[in-house]
Amino acid sequence: MAPPVTKRWCCVLILIFLSLFVQSSTAIYCGAEDCYALLGVAQDANASDIKRSYYKLSLQHHPDKNPDPESKKLFVKIATAYEILKDNETRAQYDYAIEHPEEVFYNTAQYYRAKYGHKSDPRAVLVGLLVVLSAFQYLNNVARYNEAIATVKRTPAYKNKLKALELERTGGVTNRKKGSKQIDKKLQEELSNELDLQIKGAEKPSVWDLLGVRFILLPYTIIKLLVWYGSWVWRYKVKKAPYSWEDASYLTRRSLSVPADAWTNLDEYRKEDLVQKRLWEKQNLENYFAEMRKESKRRR
Repeated sequence: MAPPVTKRWCCVLILIFLSLFVQSSTAIYCGAEDCYALLGVAQDANASDIKRSYYKLSLQHHPDKNPDPESKKLFVKIATAYEILKDNETRAQYDYAIEHPEEVFYNTAQYYRAKYGHKSDPRAVLVGLLVVLSAFQYLNNVARYNEAIATVKRTPAYKNKLKALELERTGGVTNRKKGSKQIDKKLQEELSNELDLQIKGAEKPSVWDLLGVRFILLPYTIIKLLVWYGSWVWRYKVKKAPYSWEDASYLTRRSLSVPADAWTNLDEYRKEDLVQKRLWEKQNLENYFAEMRKESKRRR
């Protein structure tokens, strides 16, 4: 346990440390002097009185009219005091610091926020943010896509498909001459461009997928969605019309939680079979899952 003398000295040091900060919480505005006193006005003076007093004192102590070095220093202090008191927000912060000197960190933060805070149009900030995010998004998508393409091109399946396409283009004849290596490489590049590479999770980058473009098109997207929903309600809820093939496919895919690209890769027979089961109806979907579970157990 620390002796009482040690505790007393610790308390004194803490008080001294805090007192230094308390003094600096108001001194950050006009130094050790009072901003109102520098302009010769009371704290409750209005904006006109402050402006009038500033112009009077600035003319009196301007370096061009008063060469005295001390007058020049006073002119700088007067200009600083006026910059603080002419702005209603900064003046309110200064008044608060005078009345609440114990709130050191809050007063300091408010001062530097007002002095160095970047006062920009929020719309410009939003546009800039969207542009930056869209640029990073596009570069990231391009890098992921190129990496995925390079990985696919190293697989045996891709090489076999490329070989088959080369034989089809050349009529089953390959050039085996020594000088044909560059020609074959060029031909492989052309054939590679013809191959439609469907890579899940690394689709070819498109500007329409960028965050900024989607944000710009958001009103159009919302209107389009509302029109689609209204048309859906009118056609299938009010008129009780049968579902079209596209809409039935959409309901089936949504019921099974199948991604759009996976549904596209299904063969047409499988799609038709699933659509005919009317899986968007709860009972049909439960029966389908029950059949799938039975089939899975049977195979085991």
